[in-house]
Amino acid sequence: MADKLFTIRDTKNGIDLKLPYSNFVEGLIQKQYINRNSDYVFSGGQSNAYINDPRKQITRIRKESGVYFTIHDLRRTFITIAESLDISTMALKMLVNHSLGSDVTSGYVIMDVERLRKPVATISSSIESCFNS
Repeated sequence: MADKLFTIRDTKNGIDLKLPYSNFVEGLIQKQYINRNSDYVFSGGQSNAYINDPRKQITRIRKESGVYFTIHDLRRTFITIAESLDISTMALKMLVNHSLGSDVTSGYVIMDVERLRKPVATISSSIESCFNS
Protein backbone atom coordinates (compact mmCIF):
# COMPACT_ATOMS: atom_id res chain seq x y z
CA MET A 1 0.00 0.00 0.00
CA ALA A 2 2.94 2.34 0.53
CA ASP A 3 3.50 2.49 -3.25
CA LYS A 4 -0.24 2.89 -4.01
CA LEU A 5 -0.01 0.07 -6.55
CA PHE A 6 -1.94 -3.11 -7.04
CA THR A 7 -1.35 -6.11 -9.26
CA ILE A 8 -3.96 -8.13 -11.08
CA ARG A 9 -2.66 -11.59 -11.80
CA ASP A 10 -3.78 -14.19 -14.30
CA THR A 11 -5.41 -11.68 -16.65
CA LYS A 12 -7.21 -12.63 -19.85
CA ASN A 13 -4.15 -11.88 -22.00
CA GLY A 14 -1.84 -13.71 -19.59
CA ILE A 15 0.12 -10.58 -18.64
CA ASP A 16 0.01 -9.44 -15.01
CA LEU A 17 -1.29 -5.90 -14.74
CA LYS A 18 0.29 -3.49 -12.26
CA LEU A 19 -1.59 -0.24 -11.75
CA PRO A 20 -1.43 2.79 -9.50
CA TYR A 21 -4.58 3.75 -7.66
CA SER A 22 -6.04 7.11 -6.79
CA ASN A 23 -6.51 8.68 -3.37
CA PHE A 24 -10.23 7.90 -3.65
CA VAL A 25 -9.54 4.21 -4.23
CA GLU A 26 -6.97 4.23 -1.42
CA GLY A 27 -9.70 5.49 0.93
CA LEU A 28 -12.06 2.73 -0.18
CA ILE A 29 -9.39 0.08 0.33
CA GLN A 30 -8.48 1.42 3.78
CA LYS A 31 -12.13 1.48 4.85
CA GLN A 32 -12.66 -2.04 3.54
CA TYR A 33 -9.46 -3.22 5.27
CA ILE A 34 -10.52 -1.77 8.62
CA ASN A 35 -13.93 -3.46 8.37
CA ARG A 36 -12.65 -6.75 6.97
CA ASN A 37 -13.68 -10.08 8.39
CA SER A 38 -10.92 -12.14 6.79
CA ASP A 39 -7.31 -12.00 5.65
CA TYR A 40 -8.49 -10.46 2.37
CA VAL A 41 -9.58 -6.89 1.80
CA PHE A 42 -12.37 -8.12 -0.48
CA SER A 43 -13.50 -11.30 1.22
CA GLY A 44 -15.41 -13.98 -0.61
CA GLY A 45 -17.50 -14.52 2.50
CA GLN A 46 -15.16 -17.00 4.16
CA SER A 47 -12.06 -16.22 6.20
CA ASN A 48 -9.82 -18.06 3.74
CA ALA A 49 -11.39 -16.90 0.48
CA TYR A 50 -11.39 -13.81 -1.72
CA ILE A 51 -13.85 -12.66 -4.36
CA ASN A 52 -12.98 -14.37 -7.62
CA ASP A 53 -16.41 -14.19 -9.21
CA PRO A 54 -18.26 -10.92 -8.53
CA ARG A 55 -21.71 -12.07 -9.72
CA LYS A 56 -23.20 -12.12 -6.23
CA GLN A 57 -21.97 -8.58 -5.47
CA ILE A 58 -23.11 -7.29 -8.87
CA THR A 59 -26.59 -8.78 -8.35
CA ARG A 60 -26.82 -7.04 -4.97
CA ILE A 61 -25.73 -3.67 -6.37
CA ARG A 62 -28.18 -3.98 -9.28
CA LYS A 63 -31.00 -4.70 -6.84
CA GLU A 64 -30.10 -1.88 -4.44
CA SER A 65 -29.47 0.70 -7.18
CA GLY A 66 -32.20 -0.34 -9.57
CA VAL A 67 -29.66 -0.11 -12.40
CA TYR A 68 -28.84 -3.10 -14.57
CA PHE A 69 -25.20 -3.17 -15.69
CA THR A 70 -22.50 -5.62 -16.63
CA ILE A 71 -18.77 -5.69 -15.94
CA HIS A 72 -18.24 -4.66 -19.57
CA ASP A 73 -20.54 -1.67 -19.05
CA LEU A 74 -18.24 -0.53 -16.23
CA ARG A 75 -15.18 -1.08 -18.42
CA ARG A 76 -16.79 0.78 -21.33
CA THR A 77 -17.73 3.68 -19.04
CA PHE A 78 -14.19 3.89 -17.65
CA ILE A 79 -12.71 3.91 -21.16
CA THR A 80 -15.23 6.49 -22.39
CA ILE A 81 -14.50 8.80 -19.46
CA ALA A 82 -10.74 8.42 -19.99
CA GLU A 83 -11.02 9.17 -23.69
CA SER A 84 -13.23 12.21 -23.02
CA LEU A 85 -10.45 13.54 -20.76
CA ASP A 86 -7.90 13.24 -23.58
CA ILE A 87 -5.96 10.47 -21.85
CA SER A 88 -3.46 9.21 -24.42
CA THR A 89 -4.39 6.06 -26.30
CA MET A 90 -1.22 4.39 -25.09
CA ALA A 91 -1.94 5.15 -21.43
CA LEU A 92 -5.55 4.09 -21.86
CA LYS A 93 -4.52 0.77 -23.40
CA MET A 94 -2.13 0.17 -20.52
CA LEU A 95 -4.82 1.00 -17.95
CA VAL A 96 -7.18 -1.63 -19.38
CA ASN A 97 -4.42 -4.13 -20.25
CA HIS A 98 -5.02 -4.05 -23.99
CA SER A 99 -2.17 -4.86 -26.32
CA LEU A 100 -0.49 -1.92 -27.99
CA GLY A 101 -0.96 -3.72 -31.27
CA SER A 102 1.35 -3.48 -34.23
CA ASP A 103 1.74 0.30 -34.09
CA VAL A 104 5.40 0.88 -34.88
CA THR A 105 5.54 4.09 -32.83
CA SER A 106 4.33 2.39 -29.66
CA GLY A 107 7.36 0.12 -29.77
CA TYR A 108 9.61 3.12 -29.19
CA VAL A 109 7.75 4.58 -26.22
CA ILE A 110 8.83 3.43 -22.78
CA MET A 111 5.79 3.34 -20.52
CA ASP A 112 5.99 2.37 -16.89
CA VAL A 113 3.43 2.25 -14.13
CA GLU A 114 4.53 5.63 -12.71
CA ARG A 115 3.46 7.35 -15.94
CA LEU A 116 -0.07 6.12 -15.27
CA ARG A 117 -0.49 7.95 -11.96
CA LYS A 118 -1.61 11.25 -13.49
CA PRO A 119 -4.16 9.65 -15.88
CA VAL A 120 -5.53 7.55 -12.99
CA ALA A 121 -5.90 10.65 -10.80
CA THR A 122 -7.60 12.57 -13.62
CA ILE A 123 -10.08 9.77 -14.35
CA SER A 124 -10.77 9.26 -10.65
CA SER A 125 -11.46 12.97 -10.14
CA SER A 126 -13.90 12.96 -13.04
CA ILE A 127 -15.76 9.96 -11.65
CA GLU A 128 -15.78 11.43 -8.12
CA SER A 129 -17.28 14.67 -9.46
CA CYS A 130 -20.37 12.67 -10.48
CA PHE A 131 -20.95 11.80 -6.82
CA ASN A 132 -20.53 15.39 -5.68
CA SER A 133 -23.05 16.83 -8.13
